[in-house]
Amino acid sequence: MAISAVTEKLLAAKKAAGLSFADLEAKVGCDEVWIASVIYRQASASLEEATKIVQAIGADESLIEPLTECPLKGSLEPVIPTDPLIYRFYEIMQVYGMPIKAVVHDKFGDGIMSAIDFTLDVDKVEDPKGDRVQVTMCGKFLPYKKW
Repeated sequence: MAISAVTEKLLAAKKAAGLSFADLEAKVGCDEVWIASVIYRQASASLEEATKIVQAIGADESLIEPLTECPLKGSLEPVIPTDPLIYRFYEIMQVYGMPIKAVVHDKFGDGIMSAIDFTLDVDKVEDPKGDRVQVTMCGKFLPYKKW
């Protein structure tokens, strides 16, 4: 997957600063997955939010403005499901897949979540503004083997 030059620069600065996405959550005051989404250009930030992110990682201030622009969302290959509900999950992974992957790697290292040693719960959460779907995925972390 090709990532933008802006994302490459932001990730390099984040790495150089030795910060995790959770560290950025504490510094910026926004959720770590959302911050990762902004860095991966899957979400846009306000000028204030973009400034906080760029300053927190010590990146060049020329990277602030691009973070405020509406991104072209979707970074996965185009194999599009046709069922509306399944498509919505596809859309979620298009937008949040790389940010989730980045946060998992921050927390666990290089590896994957098992789809074998795995549970998935779907719950209904009643809400006066409209009931919500809550999906909880829980899989064992499997580090990549070194040899």
